[in-house]
Amino acid sequence: MSLSNFVKSIRNIMRNDAGISGDAQRIEQMAWMLFLKVYDEKENDWEMDSDNFKSIIPEECRWRNWAHDDGSGNVLTGDDLLNFVNNTLFTKLKEIEVTPETPIRQTIVKTMFEDANQYMKDGVQLRQVLNVIDGLNLGDYEESHAFGEIYETLLKEMQAAGSSGEFYTPRALTDFMAQIVSPKIGETMADFACGTGGFITSWLNTLDKRVKTAEDREKYNHSVYGIEKKQFPYMLCVTNLLLHGIDNPLVYHDNSLIKDVLNYTDDDKFDVILMNPPYGGNEKSDVKSHFPSDMRSSETADLFMVLIMYRLKEKGRAAVIVPDGFLFGTDNAKVAIRVKLLKDFNLHTIIRLPGKVFAPYTDIATNIIFFNNEIADGAPDGYSTKETWFYRLDMPEGYKHFSKTKPMKLEHTAPISEWWNDRKEIISDGDEKSRRFSVEELIASDCNFDRCKFPKEEEEVLPPKQLLEEYYKKRKVLEHQIDKTLQEIQDILGFKIDID
Repeated sequence: MSLSNFVKSIRNIMRNDAGISGDAQRIEQMAWMLFLKVYDEKENDWEMDSDNFKSIIPEECRWRNWAHDDGSGNVLTGDDLLNFVNNTLFTKLKEIEVTPETPIRQTIVKTMFEDANQYMKDGVQLRQVLNVIDGLNLGDYEESHAFGEIYETLLKEMQAAGSSGEFYTPRALTDFMAQIVSPKIGETMADFACGTGGFITSWLNTLDKRVKTAEDREKYNHSVYGIEKKQFPYMLCVTNLLLHGIDNPLVYHDNSLIKDVLNYTDDDKFDVILMNPPYGGNEKSDVKSHFPSDMRSSETADLFMVLIMYRLKEKGRAAVIVPDGFLFGTDNAKVAIRVKLLKDFNLHTIIRLPGKVFAPYTDIATNIIFFNNEIADGAPDGYSTKETWFYRLDMPEGYKHFSKTKPMKLEHTAPISEWWNDRKEIISDGDEKSRRFSVEELIASDCNFDRCKFPKEEEEVLPPKQLLEEYYKKRKVLEHQIDKTLQEIQDILGFKIDID
């Protein structure tokens, strides 16, 4: 079966199962089965490498002993299969004992099944799904690497399911950002909300081209670190890394925001951080308490920005996708975070991305900010940034907007790459496509990073709720600007007006 038909075949089978309620459950069901299939293939390799290898999975629960159909006619199916999966497989995998000495490649089995679920109720249809998955020849190098196509499909469908809470980051962006930061052998990279591992795999694919020796390969294998809060994106991430040859994936099923950032040491920091932090969420007081008081934002993306700053090594590089609101939000926490970026880091570049990069899943406007943990040459006293370049990536010719059928491609980032190494201001008739601002100018503007905006188009007719939300946001920004101006006038005139 071609890989392109793989997901379709499984989808069609699961649609007839009464236990599968919607795409989110279908994808989660598929995730744990794919993991066990891939893990069994990896165990074949580990057994060949070591005569003393012993699987952490009980023998009867190894894929080869219950899921694989050897053609003998004795394969588990129907009620017998359901009974085994529900009462033996899941029970025993959840009860696996691990110790601090247990290798990561084995502890991940228990972690994978701690919150996993078995939804299917028809044992015959479950057997059909298992046979489709078992038909994948992951021992074949080309097919194993082409398996990434399945993940692309799963990720997009995960968004269509509408319940995952994250936005799929287009592969064009993860690849572009990985190429721009230019990985080096021996460096470590982290993503603290790694989802299914898009940035991690883009980093690995870029770094792989620089591997020349066995020592390089060893450093490659230990170069990535990830944390993912939600269960089945975590499953997909670990499985994907196993397929990339990372036998001991340092990816953890955890919440990055529940540790006090002031407690991180140099050992907890990384050379490169690539991320698209979750945004739109609101964090409770117990989460915010782990951050300095002046930066305790309720907005999830803001807290991740603070986390990034505290976990980036000296001389380290970061590339982070942020929503528009981060650039100009006027609440105290957002302003404090932007000030810290300018004071403690070299915020050298902000790329304005065209609208609907994440279409059709969200219309939220996004940007990429690039900063280094270093002091720029010529930066004024008290600051690490000397100047920040802004560049607007316009829609490619022939595109009104991106969509599910016309997604963003890596080739669409070519104008940024061309501009990157030969930076020039591009200003025409008041339209600023590229411009640099000194740190003094940015500070004087109350750290407003809303520069090199997109030209105004005909106003889109929005749904009433979204329209009102946009009006409230704009009013808040305008009121802040008015209050600031009035305060400056009072300061000049030497008096203060108190309004009850």
